[in-house]
Amino acid sequence: MSEERLQKYLARAGIASRRKAEGLIDSGIVTVNGRVAELGVKVGPADEVRVRGRVVIAPLELVTLMLNKPPGVVTTVVDDRKRSTVMNLVPAVPGLHPVGRLDRDSEGLLLLTTDGKLTLSLTHQRYGHQKEYRVWCQREVRRRDLRRLEEGVELEDGAARAYRALPGRGGCLIILTEGRNRQIRRMLSLLGYTVNRLKRTRIAGLRLEGLEPAQFRLLTETDLVKLGYTHPVP
Repeated sequence: MSEERLQKYLARAGIASRRKAEGLIDSGIVTVNGRVAELGVKVGPADEVRVRGRVVIAPLELVTLMLNKPPGVVTTVVDDRKRSTVMNLVPAVPGLHPVGRLDRDSEGLLLLTTDGKLTLSLTHQRYGHQKEYRVWCQREVRRRDLRRLEEGVELEDGAARAYRALPGRGGCLIILTEGRNRQIRRMLSLLGYTVNRLKRTRIAGLRLEGLEPAQFRLLTETDLVKLGYTHPVP
């Protein structure tokens, strides 16, 4: 996408009409790449636009973000209990939604997208994408219990198994190709372990790297290839 005038960009982002956007720019509350913007400035996809300090992204044809979700935040668009959600951590982009979920106490790699096809490809069980989790428990998970996780255990909502369960200091590493509510916590609880911390570190070939908790970035075409998805991000 080529550059466009800032007021048009703000209007496409749903911040205000072009005329009102001009007033916001004049008031000094809009910044581009950390500098107070002036009327007439042009912006492109690589520029960071903020209004009152909050990042604004105008809707592209497709937008997909990687977020390092911190614990204590709910993975939902709206929470009827008024708790903080992942949507409070990312720009206001029309149609943006979480891909799957991490429970409130868990952390790590979470994708948010406006691309429904990407959501389906990553959440439908028939595609079998691997999701990797680093798990910390009250003690290291014994090898015989790791084998039980791979063989499968019976939960209240049916049998569940890990694709791989590997030893890890202070806990274990678990790879799933399915996903149910609090699945890892419930599987380990059945074997007598309490999960103290759970962090998702990988989805398919895409790893969580270079992001501090609550930070996000736009995915690139290279990232999508790692997810086994070929539709380009503009």
